[in-house]
Amino acid sequence: MGKVVLVTGAARQLGGRFVRRIQRDPEVDRVIAVDAIAPGHQLGDADFVRADIRQPAIARVLAEHTVDTVVHLDVSGKALGAGGRTMVKETNVIGTMQLLGACQKSPTVRRLVIKSSTGVYGSAPRDPAVFTETTPPKSLPSGGFAKDAVEVEGYVRGFARRRPDVAVCVLRFANILGPDADSPLADYLSLPVLPTVFGYDPRLQFVHENDVIDVLRMASHEPRRGTLNSGTFNIAGDGVLLLSQCSRRLGRPTMPVPLPAVTWVGQALRTVGMTDFSPEQIRLLMHGRVVSTVQMRETLGFHPGFTTAETFADFARNQAPGLLPPELVGRAVDRLAAMPFAGGTGEVPGIAGADETQPTHSAR
Repeated sequence: MGKVVLVTGAARQLGGRFVRRIQRDPEVDRVIAVDAIAPGHQLGDADFVRADIRQPAIARVLAEHTVDTVVHLDVSGKALGAGGRTMVKETNVIGTMQLLGACQKSPTVRRLVIKSSTGVYGSAPRDPAVFTETTPPKSLPSGGFAKDAVEVEGYVRGFARRRPDVAVCVLRFANILGPDADSPLADYLSLPVLPTVFGYDPRLQFVHENDVIDVLRMASHEPRRGTLNSGTFNIAGDGVLLLSQCSRRLGRPTMPVPLPAVTWVGQALRTVGMTDFSPEQIRLLMHGRVVSTVQMRETLGFHPGFTTAETFADFARNQAPGLLPPELVGRAVDRLAAMPFAGGTGEVPGIAGADETQPTHSAR
């Protein structure tokens, strides 16, 4: 008999994609999709169970379907429907507690996969250049989704000690982007003008939605020969982008805001529906965050199909045109760089025979 996989957060876009994908795996017999609300997308042949993971009833779902693999994706920084930050936190923290309690009592559960975030490392001015999975944060997150992720991981570690027979895999994802990205950071990058913190240009990492699905599948099955898919892993695409590079590639101007006024901007963004634009998100836009993916490659054996830059490019292609077309910005930068007072040769691209139809290096 094949595996019986239970997936939480099936009403979310990412959860729905994973449900549709994993049921095509030959070693999977059934997929049980769980969420508190009915999904607005198709789930294929999966069995949908409307259940709130914050309630003890989730234990009955595990028992009735003899679930052996649990993939917990209902950990998010953004509410579905009309729910606010309180609802998100309850689902993230209390829902995880209830789910882990049900898994602990279940004699059939043998594998648990948790969607977490690199936000657990926080963002602080004295952070190391690169975080590894064992690097302690300089400053623990004080609120928002990042703090939820820290609490969730704490409960997961307790579960792993109580049930050493269950293979537990925690995947700390960098900022997830792609054509269907649904996160506070994706909402921020979709604004016509990007408010930034004056004097800061943070380094950012991204992971593509397709790579998220692929690594979740890898973690849900038995490890491939020579690899280990139990433990904690950072998941991110190669390379980094500065926030200023992101804004130029989107064609969106930035609006530097003095640090004392940043809190007001965050409050204003929350009023327009960015439910997790918390102080932790603001710190990310100040100090950034970069993580090592050595363990992802060497231990887990996963190699992303998209780099950070390629992930962002795919996201940008599906966004509305910005106020400043990247090609024009690039040509303007090249013209300034070519001016004699800037140390250039005085030859302006596009005038001295350059092909203006091609994007310049500065615009890429």
